Amino acid sequence: MKKYFLFLLFSFSISSFSQKTESYKLTKSEIKERELDQVSDFPIYKAFECSDKGGVYNLLLCENQKSITKKDTLNTKIQAIYTMSDHGGFLEKWRINDLLEISDPKETNIWFWTKYCSTKDLDGDGYIDPVIVYGTRNENNEIRRVKIITVYKNKKYAIRAVECVLDYCRTFKKDANWNSLPPKIKTYVDNLTAKLRKEQDLILHDG
Repeated sequence: MKKYFLFLLFSFSISSFSQKTESYKLTKSEIKERELDQVSDFPIYKAFECSDKGGVYNLLLCENQKSITKKDTLNTKIQAIYTMSDHGGFLEKWRINDLLEISDPKETNIWFWTKYCSTKDLDGDGYIDPVIVYGTRNENNEIRRVKIITVYKNKKYAIRAVECVLDYCRTFKKDANWNSLPPKIKTYVDNLTAKLRKEQDLILHDG
């Protein structure tokens, strides 16, 4: 009986100090109620609430929607913002900005690839490790650039790729700090890269 009591006490102690990470997509009305549209320079395309050991955060994926047609919405700039409520305002943890580059053929659209983005605890330390994926298309409707940015402990680790049928104009680079990421996170992103290659028929190789 004594051993059983100690086991229950130990189990309770572990569960008390552990923190389950969660995230879910916010509705348009929730975004408006929380006044999250005041945080970004652009319209919020999608927003998520994330909770972990550090608190409750909002991930905002924003696109400037420069041109809206019946067929598509074209963006020239994007922002990803990670923020939390703080005494009636917002405390920004980090931000990602990007825009169209000058290229030939020229880039015409930049957008968040939300089906490949994630808000999970990838290494099991109780903190969410956001992975932000976005791409660009050129005037021939071909994918030109792909970026995969992993945020670990509020620091960014990026993979930057340029797609091209010719070797000389194709690149695939990981940031110099990439190898300092935990192995579980690197494995997750490597698998994600392989998934992108397969599902989107991308090369994602250097040269």
